[in-house]
Amino acid sequence: MTNIASITLDAADTEAADRFYATAFDLGELVRTRTAAEPASGFRGFTLSLITSQPADVDVLFESALAAGATVLKPADKSMWGYGGIVQAPDGAIWQLATSAKKNTGPATGKADEVVLLLGVEDVAATKRFYAGRGLTVSKSFGRSYAEFATDPGSVKLSLYRRRALAKTIGVDPQGSGPHGLLIGGDIGPCADPDGFAWQAPATADAS
Repeated sequence: MTNIASITLDAADTEAADRFYATAFDLGELVRTRTAAEPASGFRGFTLSLITSQPADVDVLFESALAAGATVLKPADKSMWGYGGIVQAPDGAIWQLATSAKKNTGPATGKADEVVLLLGVEDVAATKRFYAGRGLTVSKSFGRSYAEFATDPGSVKLSLYRRRALAKTIGVDPQGSGPHGLLIGGDIGPCADPDGFAWQAPATADAS
């Protein structure tokens, strides 16, 4: 199965970004940073999500992120889909912290069960074909609106959504300039998808 072993994010200050991720989310080698080669502004075209088993864990991660220096885009709250909130890390990456559960079932652990990379793309069907043609298995698909791919436990799940719809969901302007500031370390690299999201082989993944 094709997997994502790591995500590398551009940051103006990599030491500060590394401290943030170690303190806020403690994801180890799944999330790395590198010095941004080019400036970027506005929406970078993707979000990262931490999916938990219950609302209490969302709250722990949300407060941990804020204490480490994140800013609130949407406060944690109940929705028709479950419970969640959205924060922006100091490096500019946007994180959705969510669970499909609406009630707690035990003590909070503050741990994520799943890490999801959601790419905002212009044509979901075309980008889905691109990834399927490189060995990724589609596990869920809703026409031209959304698609996700199967991954092994412990790796980052890849999903696709329309760029404008993703920006609306997280409450930001869909426009942006400069590079995505994201390098995906996975089995299909090196390559770039139709929207310019770059992949690198896992052993050498360090961001674009």
